Amino acid sequence: MNPLVSISIPIFKCEKFIIRCLESVKNQTYKNIEIILVNDCTMDDSMNLIREFIALNQDLNIKIIEHLENSGLSVVRNNGIKASTGKYIFFLDSDDEITPDCIQRLVENAEKTDAQIIVGQNSWINTFNNTTKDFGFPTVAEKKYYDNNLEIFSVYSKGGFPSSSWNKLFKRDFITTNQIYFVPGLFAQDELWFFHLLLHTKTLSIIDDITYLYYLHGESVIFNRKKKNFENYLTILDYFSKSFNEQKDPTLKTLIKSKIILFKEMVLVMQWKALKDREYLKTNISRMQNLVKLNPTDYFSSKFSKDVKKKNFFQNLPADFSLKLFIWRFER
Repeated sequence: MNPLVSISIPIFKCEKFIIRCLESVKNQTYKNIEIILVNDCTMDDSMNLIREFIALNQDLNIKIIEHLENSGLSVVRNNGIKASTGKYIFFLDSDDEITPDCIQRLVENAEKTDAQIIVGQNSWINTFNNTTKDFGFPTVAEKKYYDNNLEIFSVYSKGGFPSSSWNKLFKRDFITTNQIYFVPGLFAQDELWFFHLLLHTKTLSIIDDITYLYYLHGESVIFNRKKKNFENYLTILDYFSKSFNEQKDPTLKTLIKSKIILFKEMVLVMQWKALKDREYLKTNISRMQNLVKLNPTDYFSSKFSKDVKKKNFFQNLPADFSLKLFIWRFER
């Protein structure tokens, strides 16, 4: 018997995309699927379109979870987990779609390896110029299967796995047993959830197949980051720092420190690219200097890469100078 797979889809202002998304689930070669739609009080025509779709596809196993108030994507994801009954859970955003063999490919690998997480590959569909880019969010891990937590987190800390919750197949009981849920109120909720998840992950497998189509359009978050998004990234850094301070394993502690330094750099680059606000960039450089950073003795340790040491050095120069140097490095 093929195991049941729960596909969780958030519903909020997605009337332009939701039928395309649902059709991609309907067309799966793997059929033992339950579709969980979490309505976060959408104000557009999405739910009417969904009800019409259900009426025309009564053979599909579809559950609708209705929120009484708009709660944000983190709560939507959590309620999708809680409502799911499958052996596996898969997150699919309502403006994207999956390839016809997506679930089949992921389940085949999951059943073969018994891994807690299966990572698929993705393509970007750019609606601005009608182009496609394979491996838009790349997986750059050297191996296809990992069975060691420290090795998994080491690859992750260097950016080896995309941090998105979508396009990965998860063992549902792995998530629920460890009580790893999304933190409410965050805009970049996937980043923190995946960090928390990988602190516990002992087995992870990767497939080379493209299974997810990620659409770039005018409403994509990647093009619409505001100051509130970057305040959320600072909150995530606080959570990372808390995990660092609480961690007992010295090797994992070192890996978390590297992750924090690289994440700081990523946030600063994204912030400058999106906002071009010198004062706000300087403010966040100063704020980050109060978070976890390398100690002087760390510069003599082989546990940290040259890249991490260099980034940490630039991040912790006097804020005025660090700002000028950062902009010069970025713009040259």
